[in-house]
Amino acid sequence: MTGPLPSEDDDLLAAEYVLGVQDSETRAALERRIAHDAPFAAAVAGWENRLGGLNDAFAPVAAPDLMPQIEARLFPVAPRPRRRWIGWVGGAALAASLALAVMVLAPPQAPLAILAAADLAYEVRADGQTLRITRIAGVAAPAGQVHELWVIAPGAAPVSLGLLADAPLQVTYPTPPAGWTLAVSVEPAGGSPTGAPTGPVILAQEIGA
Repeated sequence: MTGPLPSEDDDLLAAEYVLGVQDSETRAALERRIAHDAPFAAAVAGWENRLGGLNDAFAPVAAPDLMPQIEARLFPVAPRPRRRWIGWVGGAALAASLALAVMVLAPPQAPLAILAAADLAYEVRADGQTLRITRIAGVAAPAGQVHELWVIAPGAAPVSLGLLADAPLQVTYPTPPAGWTLAVSVEPAGGSPTGAPTGPVILAQEIGA
């Protein structure tokens, strides 16, 4: 499925949004634009896919021993005047350690939905701003065809979220509420030519069901 390409300015804005270098006011404006500007949302998703692999270069880090820093924070010793900088450094280290501990100890979030049939399954995860869809069983569509993902609000027409290939699909889209449906259809290579499912719908799952 194709659409108008973003301008160079929009592509730069999309890259800056993914990198998080804009101020909060600009970022909020772009988030509102993503919700209704499909070409711009696609540009953002493209940058997320291109830059997402950068995290792969960093090895997992074990949780540090936080007790000494916590005790020092709760029961501080008044620093000598010529060593005031030590308290600032200690506070910064404690904040960083606590943030890391939260990341390490937080339980994994359950998938939003599993779209599954006898020989094919896709897992859908959401963080409130993006959807990540990964094939966890089965194979891609046959040559000349492609699996296409759709979101369907109650009483509304299906809206395409993108094409599903071997790599996970990540799109900028808010978490669909309970009662909405995610579905996968088989379409010609390049996606549905009509903006609606044209091939068989092979997978479907209602959110919250």
